[in-house]
Parts: sequence; C-alpha cells; structure tokens
Amino acid sequence: MTPRETILQALFAALQSVSGATVLRGAILPERIPVGGLLILRDGDPGTPEVTLSPLQYHFEHRAEVEVIVQDKTPAARDAAFDTLLQSLGVAIALDRTLGGLCDWVEGEAPQPVDLPVEGAEALKAAVVPAILTYTTADPLG
Repeated sequence: MTPRETILQALFAALQSVSGATVLRGAILPERIPVGGLLILRDGDPGTPEVTLSPLQYHFEHRAEVEVIVQDKTPAARDAAFDTLLQSLGVAIALDRTLGGLCDWVEGEAPQPVDLPVEGAEALKAAVVPAILTYTTADPLG
C-alpha cells in the first residue's frame, strides 16, 4: 500500500472516533442523513509536491476533504448539530496530528457552511472541511 493510501486510511480511522456520526469514505450522499450527522472522507487532491534531491523525496500538502452534513427541522437545531459535529471533527483531528507518525501534520481548515433545502424533507446544513495532510514520500505516485 502506498504511503498516501495508508495516511488516508489512518485519517478515516481517526474520523470514526467522532461519536454519533456515520463516517463513510468516497461514498455517494445517502438518501437519508443519520441522526448524528454524516462525515464523508474524499481523497481530495495531493497537489504538486515539492521535490528535494539526494535523497530524492516528494513533499506533499495533500488536500483531502471531509464533507460534514446534518439534517434537522429548524435552523437552530441544524446550527447546533452542525456546530457539535464540527467540534467533534476538530477534536478527532487534534488528538493525533501525525496519524501515528504516518505524516508530518494534519490540519483542518475553516468550513464554508451552506443550508440546503430538500423538497419534502428537512433541510440540510453542510460544508466541506479541507484536511491538509503534510507528508513526504520517495515516489510521486504514493
């Protein structure tokens, strides 16, 4: 397994510690949002690495994405559930910023939340939270 995939799996495992939320990786949005909210990890964009020579190494700032989605009847309830889920996401990331030594640093960026009306159902509140994974590999494909 490549270091990139190992790091993404470690991030996925860290996200699974978020209490009450359903955590998926690379999944399509389900028809129903679980009561505790939903986190979907997307592999994102590894970007163009910086390269050092002797030894040859590729330094990535990989931008993975975590979709954060809640659903509730009232705006106040959605706001509270969304805030709680974001706080729990932040705690999960901060607990181990190196993902067990697999990467140099993991940091979440600020979300840009949106309210999404759903015809015939409760509205959603959602955001994409970029998770910046800083790591070094010996191969640009990994």
